[in-house]
Amino acid sequence: MNEKSFCRIGVFYDGSYFNFAQRHFYHTRSLGWLDLRAFHSLIENYMQTREQGYDSYRIVYAAWFQGLFHTSQSSESQLRFERHLHHDLMHAGVDPKYLPMAQSGQGEKGVDVALAVDALQVGLEGKIDVAVLVTGDGDLVPLVRALMKHGVRVMAAYFQYEDRDHNSFINERLLAVCNYELNVNNLEMDKNFRAVFRSLFRKSESNTSAT
Repeated sequence: MNEKSFCRIGVFYDGSYFNFAQRHFYHTRSLGWLDLRAFHSLIENYMQTREQGYDSYRIVYAAWFQGLFHTSQSSESQLRFERHLHHDLMHAGVDPKYLPMAQSGQGEKGVDVALAVDALQVGLEGKIDVAVLVTGDGDLVPLVRALMKHGVRVMAAYFQYEDRDHNSFINERLLAVCNYELNVNNLEMDKNFRAVFRSLFRKSESNTSAT
């Protein structure tokens, strides 16, 4: 297989953003646990409809960025959830890149910067043809422009929903600068992807013990 026949995809996760979606689909929608391996298959298949001229489409790199509390600040259920999450990441071939949570209670700091630095480094090294950003963060607009300047196409994969605990969306500026977009929730309404959408979830998952 020559180099041009293989589309190399890199996936960069805003971990908290994805976790909120997992809990929404499980607790609010009762669809099951959003599975990372199935999500990767979706990205590969969806990219095939957007990037033409390749014989094969594969995720060759994936990384997860999230703040991590010290054990003294975490409940038993949260620690159990994080252990299950780490297993999910390993099984899906996703590199976990945790950042320490601020002791002051200000929440996650630097996650978007860490994601941007990693994506730019991987892109500039010529390791990927397409970068998939699983986030809604408008602060990543400069990253998208920098990647495209160096010939890396960018897709925004995002979740758009409202429930009683959390609303998920994507920043319009981020959406506007990306080459491609994948609104995961909209797939449920698309007759060509409805079955694929349902296949993203597994029904029994102990990870959901954390709220």
